[in-house]
Amino acid sequence: MTTFLAVVLTVLLSVTALLALARLYRGPSLVDRVIAADMLLATMVGAVGAEAAVNRHATTLPVLVVLSLLGFVGSVSLVRFAVREQR
Repeated sequence: MTTFLAVVLTVLLSVTALLALARLYRGPSLVDRVIAADMLLATMVGAVGAEAAVNRHATTLPVLVVLSLLGFVGSVSLVRFAVREQR
């Protein structure tokens, strides 16, 4: 049963990552690309968290914290840059 759930989760996360990459490539504006990059990073956090849950270990917790902080700081800095650019 856990193998089936792992396969389903892997497929769903892969589709999400591919859709985010497509939006990152096609996005007509900077804001679309920033949102797509943030979604891709959130998918990576979900994948690492799912791997830790399936294998029942907590050694990847620092990786999750760093990825989350990276996504937050990156999104805030790019939005601030986009606001300055529009002025």
